[in-house]
Amino acid sequence: MQRILSHQLPTRVGEIVRIAGWVHRRRLLKSVAFLIVRDAAGLSQVVVTDGDVRAELEKLTEETVVEVTATVVANPTAPAGVELADPTVRPLGPPAVPPPFDLYRPALTATLPTQLDHAPTALRHPTRSAALRISAAAVAGFRATLDARDFVEIHTPKVVASSTESGANVFALDWFGRPAYLAQSPQFYKQLMVGVFERVYEVGPVFRAEPHDTVRHLAQYTSLDAELGFVADHRDVMVVLRDTVAGMLDAVAERAAPVVGTLGLELPRVPAEIPSVHFTEALEIAGAPADEPDLAPAHERALGEWARAEHGSDFLFVTGYPMAKRPFYTHPDPARPAYSNGFDLLFRGLELVTGGQRLHRHADYLAALAARGEPVEPYAGYVDAFRHGMPPHGGFAIGLERFVARLTGAANVREVTAFPRDLHRLTP
Repeated sequence: MQRILSHQLPTRVGEIVRIAGWVHRRRLLKSVAFLIVRDAAGLSQVVVTDGDVRAELEKLTEETVVEVTATVVANPTAPAGVELADPTVRPLGPPAVPPPFDLYRPALTATLPTQLDHAPTALRHPTRSAALRISAAAVAGFRATLDARDFVEIHTPKVVASSTESGANVFALDWFGRPAYLAQSPQFYKQLMVGVFERVYEVGPVFRAEPHDTVRHLAQYTSLDAELGFVADHRDVMVVLRDTVAGMLDAVAERAAPVVGTLGLELPRVPAEIPSVHFTEALEIAGAPADEPDLAPAHERALGEWARAEHGSDFLFVTGYPMAKRPFYTHPDPARPAYSNGFDLLFRGLELVTGGQRLHRHADYLAALAARGEPVEPYAGYVDAFRHGMPPHGGFAIGLERFVARLTGAANVREVTAFPRDLHRLTP
């Protein structure tokens, strides 16, 4: 008899079926016992009235893996409107050692550090696994949206020879006796691959050795990167980003509908055209000094509230960040060279995406590096490609964990990360 999952039970009323999963909870009443079995699809309720089966059930512990063969019976008060009667229960392993928290409760009561210390079992809780399902659906939507627009998925090195992009905030390692570094971004490679495919994207880990100890930063996170050629300027990139975020949310609504319901989420609507303000206007709205070089978290929150009040939007583009705060490869605004053709996308008052138009002429790269007092040699393999013809191009990068945290309302990005890596945590 083939095993079925819990969500298939409503179509099998009257049939004898076989399920398997974890003992989620046991309720041992005087005349009847209930066994709740959890599998990847949800919960199944097993009704035990036989004395011998009950005796075996009493020996089990929560999280023991079991197999149940029983008859599916309709019961409107049971999960999904059905339950399993006249069961045979067979353990598929020894009694489990219960974790240091109850997984059957609606919410995990353990502190976040305790949950993270015991992540392999804490992630079994429906609220924790729900966030990971939303993450998976969002990535599927990212890929599907860009595939439909003729992007090609690429895979770039995560070990690089020089700490080029910003110097200090990289992890050094030994590469067969030579110094090497964990890549903090696929930026250079995805630009080079525009010269091959015109439109590319990547889903992969990036590493930042910055000593942040905040609820929004990780030392390793998943970056959703895209780059496209033959753009007029950064606004073409913003159009693709808008469609990509909409596609990600559509995929979450479609592929993760049950867990969206479990978490009680209201998914945001992406406007046909996301409202946009220039950096100088953003400072005014946020009440920041006119000479402020960047937006602080408090400024971003104020802008999020403004976008919601003025435009009914959870999303807001801020364009034209000062060139001094953008990487050397950023294309300046031709009309206002002190400002960039770069942007951030704020989601509910938090920076979610950074992007913009890049330089594409070899001479401009030499000039940009010289203006910042940086030598060309460490960037030679990257800059040299622009001697051989590159189109105007631009792109963006979405932090997956930050997107899911904002979507679910998690207070800490670690709540939606399976095994976070940060300033203090390298295990489990």
